[in-house]
Amino acid sequence: MPSPDPATSPTRPASTKRRRQATGALVIAAGLLGAGAIATAVVPEPQVATAQQDQAALIAEGKSIYDVACITCHGQNLQGVEDRGPSLVGVGAGSAYFQVHSGRMPAADNKAQAERKKPRYSEHQIMALAAYVDLHGGGPGLITNPDGTIAQESLRGATGENRAEDIARGSELFRLNCASCHNFTGRGGALSAGKFAPTLDPANEQEIYQAMLTGPQNMPRFSDRQLTPDEKKDIIAFIKDTDNKVSPGGYGLGGLGPVTEGVAMWLVGIVALIGATLWIGSRS
Repeated sequence: MPSPDPATSPTRPASTKRRRQATGALVIAAGLLGAGAIATAVVPEPQVATAQQDQAALIAEGKSIYDVACITCHGQNLQGVEDRGPSLVGVGAGSAYFQVHSGRMPAADNKAQAERKKPRYSEHQIMALAAYVDLHGGGPGLITNPDGTIAQESLRGATGENRAEDIARGSELFRLNCASCHNFTGRGGALSAGKFAPTLDPANEQEIYQAMLTGPQNMPRFSDRQLTPDEKKDIIAFIKDTDNKVSPGGYGLGGLGPVTEGVAMWLVGIVALIGATLWIGSRS
């Protein structure tokens, strides 16, 4: 029987097919590698790396501001200087924002309590300084919007139909936790040792929120266990609602309270009565 012709052997087409498949796989792999290399060269850096660079630049800007305006009182390493300023290690971005945005820092003088004044720095510069302080131990952080800007409106609680419920709940919470110092209308009042609870009208939502968390001056701190974030927002909703309302009782001497206003009315009435009596007597 004659031997089979190698050219017509049934194993030849199978081996050729395998070689073609291997060659195709190599071509596809090379194409993918090439496309990856091109994409790496053309596509910009990942957003994560860009965000890290932006944060590093923000911190560097904050350090430059600190070295000019804060280092004298708070020390080179934020450790504080005796009889000048406390340590800022661990106070967090929220505390730095409150103090600088309200104009209390840098302090104009060494009074018993720093008073509110026009802030020296812009919103961006304040955020930079807060980022630098936050680098040295994290305390309460800032509440921001999704785009990274400082949140204000979102700290007022719900809107629409639930707004009235939030304000009512905030009114009760404010009466229980804040009115003893700030007065029920938020107009402030005197404390001991030359200190005072300031009026809340000029404070924005972020300042009020951070004040509740950080407890500046004589103010106690309200952790999220004592007042939940939603309860803090309800209090802010009540404070901002009272800013825009006209007192139903008429002129209220700045909302100082019924005792003070009653005494003032009594004095005015007595003086007017005595004056009228003297005038009638002189006419007689």
